[in-house]
Amino acid sequence: MDATEVEFLAEKELVTIVPNFSLDKIYLIGGDLGPFDPGLPVEVPLWLAVSLKQRQKCRLLPPPWMDVEKLEKIRDHERKEETFTPVPSPYYMELSKLLLNHASDNIPKADSIRTLIKDLWDTRMAKLRVSADSFVRQQEAHAKLDNLTLMEINTSGAFLTEALHHMYKLRTSLQPSESAASQDF
Repeated sequence: MDATEVEFLAEKELVTIVPNFSLDKIYLIGGDLGPFDPGLPVEVPLWLAVSLKQRQKCRLLPPPWMDVEKLEKIRDHERKEETFTPVPSPYYMELSKLLLNHASDNIPKADSIRTLIKDLWDTRMAKLRVSADSFVRQQEAHAKLDNLTLMEINTSGAFLTEALHHMYKLRTSLQPSESAASQDF
């Protein structure tokens, strides 16, 4: 799975918009949306919210966690803890990227939020690198990584898979083969 596929999954997350048009309920395979009344908030999937915003048909409301004070607390808590802490959304990075790229005019203190999200991401990636390094050094066979998002796993997955493959090759080349053991008698 690559980053675009993870972003595609994130686009199914519900966000709140305030439409500036009227439309009855829409019946889609993924569920019913609406009705849409001007000035009344309604939850829609992110993909629809971005599309409507691009056509200037709505105003996007940021998720409750997309607030400078809340993100500072989350970032600081992540920095203090040794293990990964829960994040505000399983798709916090993708949601932030899409909302800040397409609706930054609807998000108070968008630049500060962008910086805090980047800080949180960098902190978590540094933890992941340290965890992977420790995992490889201790020659572990498995690890438990709670509270990682799909994008974080996707980002480090190729590296970890390759590292495990190299460890396996090293272990098997260092172990005496069965044929060598049978020649020793």
